[in-house]
Amino acid sequence: MSSSGERHLTSLPEVHVAADPEAAAQAAATEVLALVRDAVAARGRASVALAGGTTPGLLYRNIATVGRAGAPWDRVHIFFGDERCVPAASPHSNYALARRELLEPLGIPAGSVHRMEAEIRPAAVAAEAYEKRLRAHFAPSEPVFDLVLLGIGADGHTASLFPGDSALDETRRWVVAVRAPAGYEPTERITLALPVINRARAVFFLAAGGSKCAAIEAVLGAEHPVHPMPAGRVRPAGRLTWFLDRAAAGRWR
Repeated sequence: MSSSGERHLTSLPEVHVAADPEAAAQAAATEVLALVRDAVAARGRASVALAGGTTPGLLYRNIATVGRAGAPWDRVHIFFGDERCVPAASPHSNYALARRELLEPLGIPAGSVHRMEAEIRPAAVAAEAYEKRLRAHFAPSEPVFDLVLLGIGADGHTASLFPGDSALDETRRWVVAVRAPAGYEPTERITLALPVINRARAVFFLAAGGSKCAAIEAVLGAEHPVHPMPAGRVRPAGRLTWFLDRAAAGRWR
């Protein structure tokens, strides 16, 4: 697993610290490919929820570069952890980034890409529609993703789950409509609820840059019965792994 400039710190959760964002993304990409291959071998398909925001673009480019022949992509179903309520072609769309950097380069079949149609109004209806899609894919069971990819904001938010939002306490719905706090645009979004994320067989966080350092310290450095930061409440049934560059890692360097 280790590569030049990378250090693996034995911890629960697993924490991998790399020299820079590129090396962190390369390490994460290697693990994504291995996980996808294993899931397909074990269950005949893999179900992966992609992260939103800008940081995943580097990861997607690394997966696309090394992964064209590295995994059976025709058996991989792609979902999304969250989406801004914008058209699919918008530069703010998480789907647009994933399509450009990952889905098209890998040639993933259109029928295997399950985007959040967050342009549907109101956002609650878009959330209900995506929950129906999850139910159809995972029937007759509750959703269990093989992998959920996540990022973290400087405030500790992950997906579109923000500190203090009532969506953090959702236990019945699988997908919820939320409003991001001031400073986050676009504000209207839909997101997977925490119970869905926490049923995953694996969750990978990818974070880079000093602006994330304090939040990561807070999440990894203390135990809370109910963590005040949404990222700290991600405690999957399976594997939890963080891929960080040195600037984001703080004392984990």
